[in-house]
Amino acid sequence: MLRRLMVGLAFAACALPAHAQAPQASAEINRAWAAGYRAAFTCSSLWNGDGKALADIERDELTGIYPEIEADVRALKAEIDAEAKRVSVRYRDDMPPRVAQWDSREGCVTLPIGSQATPRSGVAPRPNFDDQAWPLGDRGAQAGMSAALPPFAGVSTSRDSFGGRTSALLIVKQGRIIYEWYQRGHNLHTAQRTFSVAKSMAATLVGHAVLKGRIDVKKPAMIAEWQTPGDPRSAITTEQLMRMASGLTSDTAGNRTDAIYMGGASVRQWTTQWPLLNAPNSGYRYANNDTMLAILSLKAALAKSGEVLDPNAFFDQLGMTRTFAEHDKDGDYILSSQVWTTARDLARLGLLYQNDGMWRGKRLLPANWRSFVTTPSGPQPDREFGYGAGFWLFSKSDGVPADAFSAFGNRGQYLVVIPSRRLVIVRQGYDDDKNRLDIAALVKAVVAADDRD
Repeated sequence: MLRRLMVGLAFAACALPAHAQAPQASAEINRAWAAGYRAAFTCSSLWNGDGKALADIERDELTGIYPEIEADVRALKAEIDAEAKRVSVRYRDDMPPRVAQWDSREGCVTLPIGSQATPRSGVAPRPNFDDQAWPLGDRGAQAGMSAALPPFAGVSTSRDSFGGRTSALLIVKQGRIIYEWYQRGHNLHTAQRTFSVAKSMAATLVGHAVLKGRIDVKKPAMIAEWQTPGDPRSAITTEQLMRMASGLTSDTAGNRTDAIYMGGASVRQWTTQWPLLNAPNSGYRYANNDTMLAILSLKAALAKSGEVLDPNAFFDQLGMTRTFAEHDKDGDYILSSQVWTTARDLARLGLLYQNDGMWRGKRLLPANWRSFVTTPSGPQPDREFGYGAGFWLFSKSDGVPADAFSAFGNRGQYLVVIPSRRLVIVRQGYDDDKNRLDIAALVKAVVAADDRD
């Protein structure tokens, strides 16, 4: 029985699908990165969603990270201005501190190295649908749970059957939550960083614009910096960016973007500079830059119609009001990784895909979008999971239905959708390189239990 399996389940985690080597950097820049990392993660952890206690942030968010900066991250001290919603971290006596500034609509912005703090004001807060019926709100969300289901007390999250360290596990069957568990200090409104689950969110935003006729993903991406006559990058399509098949290179294998994530660098400045190394669509290379470039293309396409890219407004339509898409100092969204969300909000996104783009009687994604993002029509990674257009595929996983697909994120963030079973599985975690979830094993176990129901 599915519920019996969940009672005895021990939790676990996995890491980002394509782990890259860190670039060589001096101790000075690593310390500046570390200060930015501590400022950003402390800021987002404190005030996105229900927020977290400082002790939990220290334990969960500031450990298990890049080894070349972790010691500095742990050693540097954060100055927290609770009234201004600002975190400052000093890393050198002759330089201004690294600063992350929060607002109630879009979370935290990490300022560039050397920048002074600037106040943010006049920001409209997000709506609150908590009293609305599930899935828009939280009322009746657990109507599918058995009253006899025992609590998850006493189960160690450090020795889980499937590996890793789980912070949240939520299972939705036929639209209702049938299992929900959180580690101590977390609850249904605790937001965690999505890491690369944000890439699937980016693909969703592109799909919404396709529905409205604002962008054609098969046409060249609208990147202004590539439009000089003779620039071969002008032929790269938005779809190729979504499929990690751009042919672009960068200073690492593609999923380390330290200057943006920790340095406060501009998304546009950092992502548009890299040259073409291979013909577009000739190979697969997992890259944060490709997703951020796809979103720059989306932003430009919307601007042609006089519209502004506003990810949080889209999330609000789904009741994902504790999901925060964060951006750089120039307002460009870092939708390759810098989104914070709750387990229930991820489940809402999963239900949108389970229902093939329909939400409460309204179409938000094209009728063929689920098929598009889960079809491996581009070059494929050489690993156990296939790749569509922003989503991972269980095409080589025995015991998992062929239509299962997932958003994957580092440190064990997963949103799995199995339309044929009307199942949505959300798992959030704090995994590290030594202890990761086997997501295929977890999904296989849930499916096997569903077969016995």
